[in-house]
Amino acid sequence: MNGDSLEILCEDGPVLAINKPSGLISQGAPQGVDSAVGLVKAYIARKYDKPGNVYLGVPHRLDRPVSGVLLFSRNSKCAARLAEQFHERQVRKVYRACLERPTQPAQGTLVDWLYRVPEQPRVELSREGAEGAKRAELSYRTLAVHQGRALVEIELHTGRMHQIRIQFGSRGWPIVGDRQYGARTEFPGGCGPEDDPRDRPIALHAWSLTIQHPIRYDPLTIVAPLPRSWRAFGFDQRFFERESGEQGTA
Repeated sequence: MNGDSLEILCEDGPVLAINKPSGLISQGAPQGVDSAVGLVKAYIARKYDKPGNVYLGVPHRLDRPVSGVLLFSRNSKCAARLAEQFHERQVRKVYRACLERPTQPAQGTLVDWLYRVPEQPRVELSREGAEGAKRAELSYRTLAVHQGRALVEIELHTGRMHQIRIQFGSRGWPIVGDRQYGARTEFPGGCGPEDDPRDRPIALHAWSLTIQHPIRYDPLTIVAPLPRSWRAFGFDQRFFERESGEQGTA
């Protein structure tokens, strides 16, 4: 993969966002492996003819198996402002996930206490008051059910590691492809080597991100269309266009 193949969602002053494909590491990739940061830096260097090292602020990240909106800043002052918004939970984060089976009920709020296992890339359910346990909360609603699978929209109210994955997986509604948290179905697509099951694509997509623009201070919402690979389960951008068209002619 190279910078020319990136799907740029937004370039607004210092704000730059891409639609990260599943399988691509956000940052800190080992030598010889692409990362979103490296590809975006290369894109900026070419587009703006910047010699030498290119600055790129990274106010948040997405797990390697997850696709969707990934935000960057082209200067340090705005990067700090964006990072503060994430830290203070002033950013609205909406995800979409394809689950192996429908939720019961079709919409609601999930609250758990999660414990991050030391030196391991996973979390476990814990109990309130337990050492190291942190509160995790999200709300969800079912958008559609197709061939026994459910498409849900999720709004995060906290930002814990693997939060969406374990909160649904622990209730018997695992995300398609997420074998780490109970899935039995593989998910197609992604990029890069897939020798480690933890790195394989899962049907979790960062659908939209709403921030305060770091210069104008007005709301800015960035939306990432669903990957084409979601067609395998009947859910992709065409599905929503078709649904919208049918509702409009009713």
